[in-house]
Amino acid sequence: MSTRKLMLCSVFAVSLLCIGSKVSIAQQIDTVLLKKHIYYLADDKMKGRGTGSKEVKNAAKYVEKHFKKYGLTPKGEKGYRQAFTAKVRRVVVKDSIRTADNVIGLIDNGAPLTIVIGAHYDHLGTGHQGSSKDSLGVGKIHNGADDNASGTAALLELARYYSSNNIKEEYNLLFIAFGAEELGLVGSKYFTENPTIPLDHITAMLNMDMIGRYNPAQGVAVIGYGTSKKWPEIFNGLTPSIKYYTGHDGNGGSDQTSFYKKDIPVLFFHTGGHPDYHMPTDDADKIDYTSLKGIADLEIMIIDRIMKQQHKLDFQFTN
Repeated sequence: MSTRKLMLCSVFAVSLLCIGSKVSIAQQIDTVLLKKHIYYLADDKMKGRGTGSKEVKNAAKYVEKHFKKYGLTPKGEKGYRQAFTAKVRRVVVKDSIRTADNVIGLIDNGAPLTIVIGAHYDHLGTGHQGSSKDSLGVGKIHNGADDNASGTAALLELARYYSSNNIKEEYNLLFIAFGAEELGLVGSKYFTENPTIPLDHITAMLNMDMIGRYNPAQGVAVIGYGTSKKWPEIFNGLTPSIKYYTGHDGNGGSDQTSFYKKDIPVLFFHTGGHPDYHMPTDDADKIDYTSLKGIADLEIMIIDRIMKQQHKLDFQFTN
């Protein structure tokens, strides 16, 4: 074989290898990207992403930039954004009324039903809006790596995964990064009162809040197992790389509650409390990135099984 032909064959082989690598990366959750997102969102420069701050607006821009990059259809009220106001109630502050945004993007498969995947991207800022567990925490940056940069990072990775898997799914997927969760689930409440798609088109809502501090002894909690009679069937035979256990209730201290109150089946993924919860010490170097990938992989298994259902999931109250 001539030198020229050998060179062409080598170039062709390298090209195929590169294409194969891109496909492989697209078809799995990437721990490098999870880490990149969390280190960005939980950096000191973000000053804790307090509602109404310049930094939380930068976090919203970061989410929006990635939704655009992944080709998600804008599904806010103005582009990807759904603006609202939130009030600080726990403490007395001058700027108690603050502006906030939900950031919303859709993978539109032209399907009759939609799965909502959500996580909140705000946190406590520098402790002035209340909720800090540090008695001397006012003025200190609360980076919120676990709460909830971890959920936001997984949200972005799931958006990337489903937008690049070259499959036209049987369901639409609506990705929502909620604002002002820490002020009382304000962003998710606002969305469910002002939905940008009909609520009766939503078959289920999956929420991720604090999924970065996995405890291998107990596993990740998946709460909301009682909100549909179909969940046991969907979960049957799952073999994820991480341990999980289920909780029955649909209510809880995060954004899935707003959807449960609208008669929508929910699941809430949560790795539990820890000494850094709502403390200035909730930092990116404490996240278990391997297990975070495992939790996102578990969600893919569940989402894929939901999309095999022929009908909208039934809803049932849990209390």
